[in-house]
Amino acid sequence: MTNLVLYRKYRPQSFAEIIGQEHVVQTLSNAISSGMVSHAYLFSGPRGSGKTTTARLLAKAVNCRNRQANQFEPCDKCPSCLEIKEGRSLDLIEIDAASHRGIDEIRELRDGIKFAPAKEKYKVFIVDESHQLTKEAANALLKTLEEPPSHAIFVLATTEIHKMIPTIISRCQRFDFRKLTFPEIIKRLEIVCQKEKAKINRAALEIIALNSAGSIRDAEGLLGQALTFAGTLGREGVIKADEIKDLLGLVDTVLISKFVDFLSEKNRQGAVGFLQDVFEKGYDPQEFAKALVGYLRQAMLLKINPSAMNPVIIGLTKEEQAKIQNQAEKFTFQELQKALNLFLDAENKMKYSSIPQLPLELAIVDIIPEEG
Repeated sequence: MTNLVLYRKYRPQSFAEIIGQEHVVQTLSNAISSGMVSHAYLFSGPRGSGKTTTARLLAKAVNCRNRQANQFEPCDKCPSCLEIKEGRSLDLIEIDAASHRGIDEIRELRDGIKFAPAKEKYKVFIVDESHQLTKEAANALLKTLEEPPSHAIFVLATTEIHKMIPTIISRCQRFDFRKLTFPEIIKRLEIVCQKEKAKINRAALEIIALNSAGSIRDAEGLLGQALTFAGTLGREGVIKADEIKDLLGLVDTVLISKFVDFLSEKNRQGAVGFLQDVFEKGYDPQEFAKALVGYLRQAMLLKINPSAMNPVIIGLTKEEQAKIQNQAEKFTFQELQKALNLFLDAENKMKYSSIPQLPLELAIVDIIPEEG
């Protein structure tokens, strides 16, 4: 398993290992232990939130040969559990609707459902990205979902529930997965680091979590990249926040802080000159704008509530936290709001500008119309 990426290597193998979807886990575990498993489920939610992992756990649990009555966790040791875990079970059929979305594929699936499972009690069908099924394919699936054979269980997974036709939704038990919170992602990353015997400081994990967009899969992917990049996997070195920033191409907070100083001092010439110096050193204007918007947002939140410790600020040192709080006091709320709107607009315009930094320079002129 050494050649597997982290999110596959450490995919949860029991319901207890799933983080952040307690409402889903509790309902499914109650259904499994009481023998009230439905014939069709619909898992909706953002990418990397655990939909496919939960579907596979459901398949393991209902087919586990050692699971006793009133229990829900798969044993992870019997032939059925091991085959599903290793991806070689004949009775777990996973279909990617993004590439198998036509009516012919669904007809084949529907015909195959009639046959009894090869080894297990249930034949489980996981249809990933099910919203991409064509209208004809979705309609072909309807009757099967309504009256499937007793040995068949369907799990439809989707990131875009609004694209699912209502008749399919009505035939399934629906579970809404949510984005994971900052502390939940940190907790999962710490578990993976412990298993990998990798040393990485808290600030570095926070930066990874902040850039994962609430996705465990993205966070573990970034962590794996960081371990390879730093070359400390299995060694004594400690991965630090600066290494993660270099890996992700993030703009240093110190640079953003210096730039915001020019804005707070109403120094238009200094702000434009500073931008030119930064970009001449090779920094990406798009990343600079992204970091600037995040920094000003935090300043605005501190302006609203000076005692607030938003998760975004957790990755900063005490000195950086004190600096941003001091800068927030130099702006009025209206000034911060105007700056945020203008730089957010500039960030979007940069994608189509022939001179990438021009929208930022124009934003500075609008924020500081006259020399201070």
